[in-house]
Amino acid sequence: MAKLTTKKLTKQFGGLVAVHDVSFSIVSGEILGIIGPNGAGKTTFINLISGIYAPTSGTIEFEGKDISLMPAHERAKIGIARTYQLIHPMEDLNLLENVMVGFLFAGNKSMKEARLAATELCTEMGLERLEREVSQLTMLEVKKMEIAHALANTPKVLFLDEIMAGLNTDETKEMIALVKRLARERNLAVGVVEHVMGVIRELTDRVIVLEAGEIIAEGPYEIVSKNKRVIEAYLGGATDAEN
Repeated sequence: MAKLTTKKLTKQFGGLVAVHDVSFSIVSGEILGIIGPNGAGKTTFINLISGIYAPTSGTIEFEGKDISLMPAHERAKIGIARTYQLIHPMEDLNLLENVMVGFLFAGNKSMKEARLAATELCTEMGLERLEREVSQLTMLEVKKMEIAHALANTPKVLFLDEIMAGLNTDETKEMIALVKRLARERNLAVGVVEHVMGVIRELTDRVIVLEAGEIIAEGPYEIVSKNKRVIEAYLGGATDAEN
């Protein structure tokens, strides 16, 4: 069972403390919600775990090994993947080729093998007509393509940064079902940054709430959503807010 843990993880940018003393863990098969107001440090936290930033202090451990200073590409190789809040697909490549790139960067497949693996993964994701250009894809298809690209390296931990943004109600339901299935079938540990509380309620096993870079609450959604400090800091007085 894969386990990712942080201990007193802190990141400062000059005088700004973006993440402060964050200790958490996530294990295989678990879907963890990461919520909090804008500027709470959610994306910075993912950037620290994925290796985009080095921590100012504290540690990140994966499967018992300290990876705090490991470069991002090395973390990808050992099984830590993420999507980005702002998606930048390769516009000059079609749907299939965008996913193929993930397999080619993994470094263990020929072009022919990458094409076959990407085709199989796209089918698993419910993607069709793989020769289409990115400009022809729906928002949901682009999001699925982004996840498929992240899955190409066969990760053990996957962080999804606002993957539901821009989706309508039906598309959101489809994406929730997909993420649940991927976590179950691939035994993935999944961290989900999300603002829509209905999604967090339906999707996650556990939630951590960040405010000003610190964890102010942790536990199942039904408990966290009733926490007075969480309501005041984020939910705006409504325990089931759709913000």
